[in-house]
Amino acid sequence: MVSVSDVPWEDVRTAFGTRGDPAGCWCQYFKMPNAAWETATRDECAGMLRQQIEANEPAPGVIAYDGDEPVGWCAVEPRPKYSRLQRLKVLKGSDEDPTDTSVWAVTCFVVRVGHRRKGVASALLDGAVHHAREHGARVIEGYPVDTGERVKASSAELYHGTLSLFERAGFEIASRPTDARAVVRLEM
Repeated sequence: MVSVSDVPWEDVRTAFGTRGDPAGCWCQYFKMPNAAWETATRDECAGMLRQQIEANEPAPGVIAYDGDEPVGWCAVEPRPKYSRLQRLKVLKGSDEDPTDTSVWAVTCFVVRVGHRRKGVASALLDGAVHHAREHGARVIEGYPVDTGERVKASSAELYHGTLSLFERAGFEIASRPTDARAVVRLEM
């Protein structure tokens, strides 16, 4: 697992791919007001992520590799970086101060087709926890889908990760905003 600030931009582009939701979002959904999100192009979102990588320390995520090939991405940053997240139902039940920069959030996983079901998401989450811990996180939250409740969730719906993935990594349920969603947390 490697901080996104330590990899070539082309590897980031490869991890996000050219099709589907990741290639359109570039992990900007939780950072943009709704009106801006509705009109943003793929290239604009990619440019925003690139600028965030270059301008921010710590970097906004980690990249997974299989050998030299980039195969996945996980977004993890201090929770205040995600302005839209504060207003969404997925966060309901967190008892942490929304302005506390020691609370980090894991908001997105991208695992390239052909590399799924091979432990990449677990490796990404481990890397995200390590990255957050290295940069002063006191708590890490996630907002996963409970596939026991939402049995037929598509891969596009699972970009937040699954509850079982977070529980295997030691996260505990803090709240259940809906039957199929949880707020999970890991204290450092």
